[in-house]
Amino acid sequence: MARIVALQTHDVRFPTSRTLDGSDAMNPDPDYSAAYLRVLTDAGDGFEGHGFVFTIGRGNDVQVAALRALEGHLVGRDLDATLGDLGDVWRELVHDSQLRWLGPEKGIMHMAIGAAVTALWDLRAKREGKPLWQLLSSLSPEEIVNLVDFRYLTDALTRDEALTILRDARAGRAEREARLLSEGYPAYTTTPGWLGYDDEKLARLCREAVADGFSQIKLKVGADLDDDIRRLRLAREVCGPDIRIAVDANQRWDVADAIRWVRALQGFDLAWVEEPTSPDDVLAHAAIAEAVAPIPVATGEHAANRVLFKQFLQAKALSVLQLDATRVAGINENIAILLLAAKFGVRVCPHAGGVGLCEAVQHLAMFDYVAVSGSLENRMIEYVDHLHEHFVTPVDVHNGRYYAPKAPGAGTQMHETSIVEYTHA
Repeated sequence: MARIVALQTHDVRFPTSRTLDGSDAMNPDPDYSAAYLRVLTDAGDGFEGHGFVFTIGRGNDVQVAALRALEGHLVGRDLDATLGDLGDVWRELVHDSQLRWLGPEKGIMHMAIGAAVTALWDLRAKREGKPLWQLLSSLSPEEIVNLVDFRYLTDALTRDEALTILRDARAGRAEREARLLSEGYPAYTTTPGWLGYDDEKLARLCREAVADGFSQIKLKVGADLDDDIRRLRLAREVCGPDIRIAVDANQRWDVADAIRWVRALQGFDLAWVEEPTSPDDVLAHAAIAEAVAPIPVATGEHAANRVLFKQFLQAKALSVLQLDATRVAGINENIAILLLAAKFGVRVCPHAGGVGLCEAVQHLAMFDYVAVSGSLENRMIEYVDHLHEHFVTPVDVHNGRYYAPKAPGAGTQMHETSIVEYTHA
């Protein structure tokens, strides 16, 4: 009987602050980092499970400690039983009352559980010989809903409603999977838009994005209005009228500032305004959304759990839902969020970038298309051209699209050489 024998943690940090990659109005000098986890077994098949939590540097100290706190829950467990019931495993980890107290169900501990759950899914997908998106898409509606914790959701989404969504989507699954494999999934790029880049670099990267086939780019805004107007004017001149341009304030504004700022930028034909205020403030987002309509409001990369997403949807506080692969408690909770979005008819455009987020979140978006929403209408996955070379199965993005990964696993495994070279001393 094979068992989980160890959890290995690594504090991996990349010095991206030196080039200002990732810089925005709230985070001027991030060092893209990963609190990294390996799940080791004695199965003798050579497979490991890999997961991580994305941070921007010093937060790794705390996040790695949280990962280590999960050893007692996972080490020694029967491997087949664990991988065969990842819904109950998720509930056991999240509902540990003493660890849950630290949230509850949000923050450092919740994200650590997400990394562990992702590592288990990575291990299961590798053992079954499938990429994660394809493994999830092959599950029955009943198997999918068994992964979800409906506590706190039933006023907006019941188990029976979720089953109906999934059963309705079964028709056409095979055709959508074939289309995904042949045509890919639409992408947009934030690569030109970091706030610390000078005008020459902004213009050059905008030209490259258009040449690479992207139909939308995103610029960081929020530090200085005059500067934002100048940068948007430059981007619009370089990109032309047919390329969509979104803006991202990264939580910089109060409500009145957000409304004033977005109205000042609306002449640039904004695709959306992202994270205009505190990521926890549902009512503020709702007020901004009403005031700046028809410009869509996008948010979600810092939303702590499925309950917050539920409230945003109920309050009509977002019209572009941006789930993140490592902010909530892993694959299972993101499935709940995808089902909520499907129930409310809101498009999902996942947040990516950072360390491995593109590699991880593509699986969720592709699963959503094949097995949940069945839609690609106005949907895109974010892409930034940073750090992909450190992953065993880096994303394949060309012609402005993500092409579906075929390698088994969740895409979350780093090269051993990268782990060693960038482990923080």
